[in-house]
Amino acid sequence: MLLSPARLLHWRTLDDCLISKENPDPLRTHQDRPQADHNAPGLTHDTSGAEEGGADELGMGDVEKFIGLQIRCSPVINSGQKVIMSKRKSREAHLAVGDCVAQVQRILRERFCHQRLPDRPVGLESQYKHLLELLRRTAVHGESNSVLIVGPRGAGKTMLLRCALRELLELQEVKQNVLQVHLSGLLQTDDRIALKEITRQLHLENVVGDKVFGSFAENLVFLLEALKRGDKSSSRPVFFILEEFDLFAHHKNQTLLYNLLDVSQSAQAPVAVVGLTCRLDVLELLEKRVKSRFSHRQIHLLSCMSFCQYLDAFRSELALPDDFPDSKFSQEWNLNVSELCEEKSVQEILQKHFNSCKDFRSLHLLLLLALTRVSVSNPTLRAVDILEASRMSSADSKANILHGLSVLELCLIIAMKHLNDIYEGEPFNFQMVHNEFKKFIQRKSHSIHNFEKPVVIKAFEHLLQLELIRPVDGGVCKVQREYQLMRLMLDHTQVMEALQRYPQCPTDVKQWAVSAFG
Repeated sequence: MLLSPARLLHWRTLDDCLISKENPDPLRTHQDRPQADHNAPGLTHDTSGAEEGGADELGMGDVEKFIGLQIRCSPVINSGQKVIMSKRKSREAHLAVGDCVAQVQRILRERFCHQRLPDRPVGLESQYKHLLELLRRTAVHGESNSVLIVGPRGAGKTMLLRCALRELLELQEVKQNVLQVHLSGLLQTDDRIALKEITRQLHLENVVGDKVFGSFAENLVFLLEALKRGDKSSSRPVFFILEEFDLFAHHKNQTLLYNLLDVSQSAQAPVAVVGLTCRLDVLELLEKRVKSRFSHRQIHLLSCMSFCQYLDAFRSELALPDDFPDSKFSQEWNLNVSELCEEKSVQEILQKHFNSCKDFRSLHLLLLLALTRVSVSNPTLRAVDILEASRMSSADSKANILHGLSVLELCLIIAMKHLNDIYEGEPFNFQMVHNEFKKFIQRKSHSIHNFEKPVVIKAFEHLLQLELIRPVDGGVCKVQREYQLMRLMLDHTQVMEALQRYPQCPTDVKQWAVSAFG
């Protein structure tokens, strides 16, 4: 069978369609595909026929086959184009505003409520290096140490210790050998409870499940023998971490502190005693025998953060991560946060908080309150949100309680303040307050109902339950309740502010308050 060039072109086209349908390969060119061997038997073409009679014409059957094959191939190509277009649309799709706001709420709430450890403590480089070296000498070289981390609440004492432990436990030899015992003076209120917690965390032999058996003396002897039996070379190092260290000093005879510090000063099992406290005079609380066994190493955390660093922390805490589902919303949010940092009103609010408290807890509380105002209608933070959050965080709790009092209870508060002004802060009793209230009813007020005495006593007891007044003797002295001496736990500013914001406060009451304070 001799094939003309037109016939060969026809079969080349059919071959391309079959390849694209069965195994499409975009990298495969026409030159890579099998070429027709014109010299093979039966596949030679007649050039003379082409020259004499022109190209061989295709038959109708061949044309119908060719067109049908093209129709069958075309849907495959179109479906591939649809897949590519759908992927492009999915990449360009944006989340709804409500979904974006929900994601922002989830990410930032988790960041504010579950504080993550930073890579390195900011502004505490020297203290971090000192603490890490002490713990490394205990964990690696078997050297016993004791140290106190002293600083105000929120200064980063626990964060500093956790960062040092995290870096130390990255060493494989340390991770496998070191034992940690975490105690808190708020939970372990005496040496007996603390000793049971130590034996439970160390998984000693007298522990069955989570229960510890034996008396206090037996447990103490057992623990000390377990610690003193070892040496530097064969014993596993133990970290004793005592949070609220000053509360352990109030335990009877300070037995636990004495024995722990005694073991840390002896050449026995490697032990590191780390105490965390906010009291600068904590050493004065220790007995002489306990103080003599303490190494007197102290790490003080005094915040030296500048306002620029505080402003950068504000920006970084509100910034959304790069992997946020909607990149366009994330960029707009981060740009809005940067613009907030430049606004003068926001800077004044942050400066006020910075001057009062530099810790991240108060900053996170401020940002959490501001985040509650973000919604679908307001998908970004505004300066007014920061202002309202600042007002809520700095609100006086006692002044807020006054807003919910009845008019009778508010009149009793004013009568108490009037008595304080007359008697220069001396304590008062219910009978004195009641007499002062009766004078106000008889002389000045025409809009306040003259309540019976049992009703007034009930209102007075409610103020006592709210701790707006307090007994002078602590309620120990047995006297009639009408004559028990009390003190008012509010000042002039709090009462006047409550009167100004009290809804529908009678005019007579306001005038009486002004005259009493005038």
